Amino acid sequence: MSSSQEFHSQTKLKFSTKLAYGIGELSGSLPSNILVFFFLFFLTDIAGLKPGVAGIIVMIGKIWDAINDPLIGWLSDRTRSRFGRRYPWMILGAIPLGLSCVLLWTIPPNNHQTFMIIYYTLIALVFYTAFTAVLLPYSALSAELTQDYNDRTNLISFRSAFSIGGSIFSLVLAEFIFAWINNEQKQYLILGLMAGLIATFSVYASVFGTYQRYHQVQDNYRNYNRSSTLSIQEKLRLIFTNFPFICVMIIYLCSWLSVQTIAAILPYFVINCMGLSEEHFTRMAIMVQGTALIMMIVWSHLSHRLGKKIIYLMGIPFTIVAELGLFLLQPGQVTLMYMIAIMAGVGIATAYIVPWSMLPDVVDLDQLKTGERREGIFFALVVQLQKIGIAVALFVVGKILDSAGYIPGSTGQQPDTALWAIRMIIGPLPITLLIISFVFAYLYPITQEIHQDIVSKIYQKNR
Repeated sequence: MSSSQEFHSQTKLKFSTKLAYGIGELSGSLPSNILVFFFLFFLTDIAGLKPGVAGIIVMIGKIWDAINDPLIGWLSDRTRSRFGRRYPWMILGAIPLGLSCVLLWTIPPNNHQTFMIIYYTLIALVFYTAFTAVLLPYSALSAELTQDYNDRTNLISFRSAFSIGGSIFSLVLAEFIFAWINNEQKQYLILGLMAGLIATFSVYASVFGTYQRYHQVQDNYRNYNRSSTLSIQEKLRLIFTNFPFICVMIIYLCSWLSVQTIAAILPYFVINCMGLSEEHFTRMAIMVQGTALIMMIVWSHLSHRLGKKIIYLMGIPFTIVAELGLFLLQPGQVTLMYMIAIMAGVGIATAYIVPWSMLPDVVDLDQLKTGERREGIFFALVVQLQKIGIAVALFVVGKILDSAGYIPGSTGQQPDTALWAIRMIIGPLPITLLIISFVFAYLYPITQEIHQDIVSKIYQKNR
């Protein structure tokens, strides 16, 4: 048995550790999913803000969310405590995350447009600060709990399963609350309260369940890590000339720009273009996520045989075809709409698994070049780019709807320009993004064999 194989055999993940890590994803998936699916609609049709103004609020929050990513990533890499580098951030950020989640869905007594803009902007800034303080260190743990190529895919599969499960649960919960409570303002307030409570609890459950494993692995790292003599400029140059990292950034950015743009516009599409009630939107979203959850098992199994990038190249074309189907879908074709939702879920499952399981391998490559473990900054840079992209995309969505003459809260027919704009946003735009991600997934160079060689060289270099 080689030295690297010996190291891997000693650090295989237990089921309980994977489960505890996966539970931590609920701290992000519940708040973020109800934000993606409902917040823009809530601001326009419940709080009464204009679409353009609502888009600006979302964009400001997302841009701040992106700005604080590298700062918290850098700080968490350098945090020194008996609890480790990541856990203090998660423990301290959990309470403000839960509280701000509730306040985002509260309509203030002063309904003046200017006051509400200030209120929602400030709460969004608090929410996204706490969100990053919890989720960025949590994400970086995936590279610190194991160095095994397939174990990382399994770990991300658990995280992704809870991400999708949390999304499904949030939609089921929303549908139950909407059916149970008649007052629209109370509907969203209770939804935010439930999401905030679950998010806070899941953080502490994840910390408790992974704490022992984290310190076991870090003991191994301390045996062979060394300090780097490279300057900051050289370290940044190595990051941005790391071609596998560039590939992962683009795959992740384009995948989630596509998925979240569709999620944001889907209520408008179902209600206005298809002429259906709000319940059909939640059911369609549940069908997409339910299919993705089931396919997660299939794709994770196939990745052990075929590799990470191959399953992405196999899966994403399903979502591309589904998005084209939505663009062409006509009122009355309800059965076909649900069939398209299933097809979309088949491909979306790979978007959950692949980018996040590739990123820890890129971190290992960086360690081989620099001699340092820099999970925090790598995860921060990827998430930062994604958040900026989503902020700009949602801002553009709001502006397009505004320019196309969309009427907030209208129970009547929307103008043809608005209906056409909704179709363009749900079809050609996300299709283009997924085609770009497909190309860079094809170019991604780190296979299982190459990764094993990287880990072996790290171990030998630092013995």
